[in-house]
Amino acid sequence: MATRSLWSSRAKLAFAAAATLCTGGAAAAVATSDDPASAAKLCTIVPVRLLRDATTAASIVFDYQYSLWGLPEGSKERAKIKHEVHLRSAQKLQELCFTNGGIYIKLGQHMAQLEYLVPQEYVITMRESMLNKCPVSSYEQVCEVFKKELGETPDKVFDEFDPEPIASASLAQVHVARTHDGQKVAVKVQHTHMTDTAAADQATVEFLVNTLHWLFPSFDYRWLVAEIRESLPKELDFLIEAKNSVKCLENFRKLSPHIADYVYAPEVHWSLSTSKLLTMEFMDGAQVNDVITIQRLGMQPTEVSRLVSQTFAEMMFKHGFVHCDPHAANLFVRPLPSGKRSIFGKKKPQLILLDHGLYKELDFSTRFSYASLWRALVFSDANGIKEHSVKLGAGEDLYVLFAGIVTMRPWNRVIDPAMDHLVIKDTDSSELQMYASQYFTQISELLRRLPRVILLMLKTNDCLRAVNNSLLQGSSLETFLIIGKVSSEAVAEAKMTQMKSIFSRINIWLEEFLFDARLLALQMALWLLQVRKALT
Repeated sequence: MATRSLWSSRAKLAFAAAATLCTGGAAAAVATSDDPASAAKLCTIVPVRLLRDATTAASIVFDYQYSLWGLPEGSKERAKIKHEVHLRSAQKLQELCFTNGGIYIKLGQHMAQLEYLVPQEYVITMRESMLNKCPVSSYEQVCEVFKKELGETPDKVFDEFDPEPIASASLAQVHVARTHDGQKVAVKVQHTHMTDTAAADQATVEFLVNTLHWLFPSFDYRWLVAEIRESLPKELDFLIEAKNSVKCLENFRKLSPHIADYVYAPEVHWSLSTSKLLTMEFMDGAQVNDVITIQRLGMQPTEVSRLVSQTFAEMMFKHGFVHCDPHAANLFVRPLPSGKRSIFGKKKPQLILLDHGLYKELDFSTRFSYASLWRALVFSDANGIKEHSVKLGAGEDLYVLFAGIVTMRPWNRVIDPAMDHLVIKDTDSSELQMYASQYFTQISELLRRLPRVILLMLKTNDCLRAVNNSLLQGSSLETFLIIGKVSSEAVAEAKMTQMKSIFSRINIWLEEFLFDARLLALQMALWLLQVRKALT
């Protein structure tokens, strides 16, 4: 039986590889261009990328089939060999992403956040490489972009321009420069290959995902292709990114004035910016997960963690306009320019938001349901969790799983009335991986079913969880207290806008007063625990 299964998988993969070569022209047709030269280039690029994708996929699947063949389920030997195959396969995928570049690196970054679905070996491999080690365009390629966009080379546009980038990401890289009036700026330059390969990448990724779904029906990531198709053109237009950064800060000033001074985005130099070039104020600071530098600058990592949680809770629950790529490389922190300090003499932090290319808007209904869900999660309200999970698209059959993915906790802990029921312990990672393996099919179905905006909220949660884990060396109850407070405020504000009766408003006020009292009790309990820990 094992031999037949192995032969069947190899036969399918051989067929897929053949289909890859045969459909290269079709994929290229999907990525058509009005420019004959670009179209010819696509016809060359697409088959090569498809062949590379199919070869990597075949190699990975064969490695799993061959290496685990005959090893009994649950045995120590199988677990050891599977761990080794996971590592090898993650490295093969990493190499594929770096070789193809562009969208593939974004896919690798997304995989780095899927702790609830992807084996830990993949998560760690992608997380260590995809955020800070992206391919770099040459200075000649940078000059090519400048000439097309501004008509001059960088040394003419700026008084000084460092040809070596200080950072490189999947779509662009950043150079330090100085304007002719002496201002130090950061210049984001789109990789030249993105213009030529973006459409081809969409075609090849779509073919790859569809092929994997055909080979393994439970592996359904077609929703990811749809998301890329919608979001990539916006991310490739840097003027949209610039407008997003302005709107983000306006929202904080209008809707969250109490923390507006603590959140910042670099000022845009509009006259030196185009759809493929973005010139911004240069920001000095520490990357948000650089605990040593944060402490050296006189700030407390716990205070930074609180600010990160507060900032994104305000965006998700009150603004409905959310930065959906808050991984560590996109978040900087510096001492508040005003010099304000805490009661303990530590400098207050200011969070600097970078890379505003990927934002999602939540309509009123979705924002209200999402805030209500988080409030129910914080207070272990099983009925509320079910009601709002269903409203968000999880369905009557998968709301338990949805709550688990949102919190990274099993259902029995989600509804546990204990104060720290949502805090993830060090011993939980193996349990989470076990659940991910056990419920892989159901998780794939849930991800297919949920609206794409909620999928982006899940990705945002995963990024923020990784940031807070770096700052605090683990999960924190205080993070959930902040989420509970902001979500409760958002729910109350939303209800108030809909209720005209004075009696209805009084009921809402009383309801929120009780929630606030419960939050205060939790905060007091947390404070007492911290005092006891400090004394012992």
